[in-house]
Amino acid sequence: MQTTTLSFDNFHNHGTLFANMLRARRELFIVQNKWDLPEAMGMEYDQYDTPASRWVVVHDELGKVLAGNRLTPTTTKCGIYTYMIRDAQRGLLKTIPSHLLYDEAPVSETVWESSRLFVAHDVPAGIRRRVHAKLVMEIGSAARRLGARSALTLLNANWPRWAGRVGIDMTAMGPVMEIDGIDNQVVSMDFSQNLH
Repeated sequence: MQTTTLSFDNFHNHGTLFANMLRARRELFIVQNKWDLPEAMGMEYDQYDTPASRWVVVHDELGKVLAGNRLTPTTTKCGIYTYMIRDAQRGLLKTIPSHLLYDEAPVSETVWESSRLFVAHDVPAGIRRRVHAKLVMEIGSAARRLGARSALTLLNANWPRWAGRVGIDMTAMGPVMEIDGIDNQVVSMDFSQNLH
């Protein structure tokens, strides 16, 4: 099991890994979860998949994607869009309630957003926990390399059950809210304790 952090600057070094990650996102979010998201050429994407973002991918030696995540700086702006959680709060995203945070969404060099976090639906139950832990640990490492002390993420509200297992302090940043029949909550993942 390997992890790779992709950027527009290094895609060419990793063959089809980025496309495979977008295909895995489509399989989970569009095919399995039946979310109404943009897709093209068998890949899911949105307005936040830009050169400002990075993508953390857990994969095998053949490039099969096991899990993934996107990191986006909270300081980014492209047209009317910034980052997903802030844009939802600003009422720009119809599928996410605008009351998802207790306070105003941060804009800071040291805070990034973690979005599109997933473990592929066909990852065997016996290794799912290990794959998930590897993904979260690499998100922390990648975020720290980018200068982030924390990352905001919209997660299934069951996060308190597994947060301790992955060794990252997490704090609720908004209320539990139901989206597509699932309870979700914005959480801050604190990476500052491990900054070098």
